[in-house]
Amino acid sequence: MFAGRKQYLDDLSSLWRKATSSLVACRGRRRIGKSRLFKEFARQTAERYIEISGLPPRRGMTNAHQLAAFAAGLARATGGPKHSFADWSEAFAALDAAIEPDQRTVVMLDEISWMGGWDPDFPGYLKTAWDTSLRAHDRLILVVCGSVNAWIKRNILDNTGFVGRFSRDYVLPELELAECLPFWRRAADRTDSRAVFDVLAITGGIPRYLEEIDPGLSADENLRRLCFTPSGTLFKDFNEIFSQVFGGEAAQKRDILRRLAGGPLTGAELAEAMGCADNGHFTDVLRELELAGFVTGDGGVNPATGRRTRVSKYRIRDNYTRFYLRYVEPHLAEIEGGSFRLSAVDRLPGWDAAMGLQFENLIVNHAMELVPQLQLGGAIVTSAAPYRHSRDSRGGGVQIDLLIQTERSAYLVEIKRQNRIGREIEAEVETKMRRLPLRKGVSLHPVLVHLGEVSGEVDGDGFFDAIIPAGSLLHDH
Repeated sequence: MFAGRKQYLDDLSSLWRKATSSLVACRGRRRIGKSRLFKEFARQTAERYIEISGLPPRRGMTNAHQLAAFAAGLARATGGPKHSFADWSEAFAALDAAIEPDQRTVVMLDEISWMGGWDPDFPGYLKTAWDTSLRAHDRLILVVCGSVNAWIKRNILDNTGFVGRFSRDYVLPELELAECLPFWRRAADRTDSRAVFDVLAITGGIPRYLEEIDPGLSADENLRRLCFTPSGTLFKDFNEIFSQVFGGEAAQKRDILRRLAGGPLTGAELAEAMGCADNGHFTDVLRELELAGFVTGDGGVNPATGRRTRVSKYRIRDNYTRFYLRYVEPHLAEIEGGSFRLSAVDRLPGWDAAMGLQFENLIVNHAMELVPQLQLGGAIVTSAAPYRHSRDSRGGGVQIDLLIQTERSAYLVEIKRQNRIGREIEAEVETKMRRLPLRKGVSLHPVLVHLGEVSGEVDGDGFFDAIIPAGSLLHDH
């Protein structure tokens, strides 16, 4: 099924109003729905859709294999004969010949890094083809798409030959929370928000994973089948996507993620833990993980100064990756061997604590979806990130789940997943407010985002400036 992405469909549709062709880049995590977005866009607005994908990397792969795959893909998409190409100049010439000038056409070159990664001259061939022939089709939208974001940025987007040629460059995020509920289909209205969020806390807003949900089963049973059985989609997917995205460079990156599964670390702390130098190369490795959607560097604005923080803490952004490394990978052998018997996921040790952290990570990833309920009065958000301040001479340290800041206000967001939330939460947040270093002229507002029942005392005390039930985020406002 296809759900959400309305803002992207609307923005893409505006390209047809141009008098010229458009070159579009789209990057994002594997399974995020990049090709599905453009297929849906073409279904709604175009007369023709041509999709050609690169072959996944494997031992012995050559440029000739990719050219042959391009020829087969072009023939399949157009219904024409399959040709043999000596180089990419011939391949792109055949693509140009296949485009009908009087038809709105979307051409998708999917997994472009796989397609072009075996020929160092591929970007040059593509640039020449665009400049000399493809751009002449004024009813054409050509999309270069892929999940190896670092390759696309380095070889295409940052290539001086392509400067000024792209009409759009999308980095496709997860679905917004309100876009996820349709995957429960007719059961959406009768499914408790806690059950929905327990699934989202592990899958994130990844469309391919949400497609695997059986709305007739409980959240626990869905997660047990998907994560803890040998045939489960989420049991198998991590190693597959990681190898496809990073190939021979996967080992060090996987080790970095395993370190971060224990909690956020700075680049220097990561390098020390791994016994390697904290240099430019290591920074590039972290950047590649960040571009691929696996991690994020939570910097934001220092509330004490109003300036950007100099040192970022890296955390695993991808909820599925975080869960897999902490709770699935340790049981791989038992699950594969059939000796791992789990009647319900809540039998796992520390399950509630684990889900609390997964839920917190999910809400932080979707922080901007909270903003409409904070009534900012048009103020611009300058930062939305977790905040950590170490103990110093002024007092104890503080760890804040999410700090949303504007020029004159700071919203200290406490994120809780528990059955019942009582007045003890007020004392906990009050301590954090007292320890938060805040510059003069900034108002501080405590906010509670919860998955569970809030006691009447908390609701009536007026301590929190906003109490936001997580379920409200599943619906458009």
